[in-house]
Amino acid sequence: MTHDTFQIGDLTAVIGDNSADEKLGQRAGYNGLWSLQHKGLDRSFFVPSIAGLNFEHIISGEGEQDKDIFFEPRRSPMSFLRVSDSAAELHQPPTETFYLESWTKFELVAPHYIDMTFRFRATQHVFERGYISLFWASYMNAPQNKSLYFRGGKKGTQNQQLWQQHCPPSHNHTSTVRPYGDEFEMTFAEGAPDALYKHFAPLRFAKPFYYGDFDGFTVIYLFDRSEGIRFTQSPSGGGVNKEKETTNPAWDFSFFVPSYEVAEEYSFRMRAVFRPKCSREEIDREYADWAGSSG
Repeated sequence: MTHDTFQIGDLTAVIGDNSADEKLGQRAGYNGLWSLQHKGLDRSFFVPSIAGLNFEHIISGEGEQDKDIFFEPRRSPMSFLRVSDSAAELHQPPTETFYLESWTKFELVAPHYIDMTFRFRATQHVFERGYISLFWASYMNAPQNKSLYFRGGKKGTQNQQLWQQHCPPSHNHTSTVRPYGDEFEMTFAEGAPDALYKHFAPLRFAKPFYYGDFDGFTVIYLFDRSEGIRFTQSPSGGGVNKEKETTNPAWDFSFFVPSYEVAEEYSFRMRAVFRPKCSREEIDREYADWAGSSG
């Protein structure tokens, strides 16, 4: 079993590993939410055949020139387990290059939430530069507004919490937003290719959540911490939607550990919200309620 369908509250999700499925038109290499529909929406939030909350990259600063290494979570074996009527877990045994083992649990919560818990451990000393960075991509299905919004300000503004809009003009351009206080600089091998996580926006975020408008719906990603979390956006990361004559943006994020220990388990939690369009006051409340209940 490589995937299954879950229906809770207003949401119907297909959760799957990185296998292909010809019947569903699912391409190999994409894991997480193969599709996600709200009862009031006529299409998946995510680009068909790929995925949302897709575990995409293991970043060490080495080997990025090799696409098999660059996209190791896509090609390394992964298994699917249906845990309950509302939850599933993906397990990836130690990978071929980085020997990183991980577990991703998804749980649907009524009426319009998906909770994700990610756990991982390095099983060998192969991260030569001392850090581990992991990257998730959500390929959004042609929303009219490609922007992400969050509370923050420019670096040096004393933790300002104004609403900010983030939509880079092109792929790999000022794509990544760091929290206030994050000055960690990942290093890379000489000649490493360009990537979204290497380009920083002048903005910083003050609270660990962002949202986007999706044609009458609000999509919110809430995180259990700011430390180690970075937001990333590409206006075209999901390719072209010919029918709508526009590009599919990628609403992404990463989590890094600046100094790791072999065999030690690291983890973080996040909640994804897919609800009819709501006010910013309600978005603030979503974060406050979830942070208060899960802290």
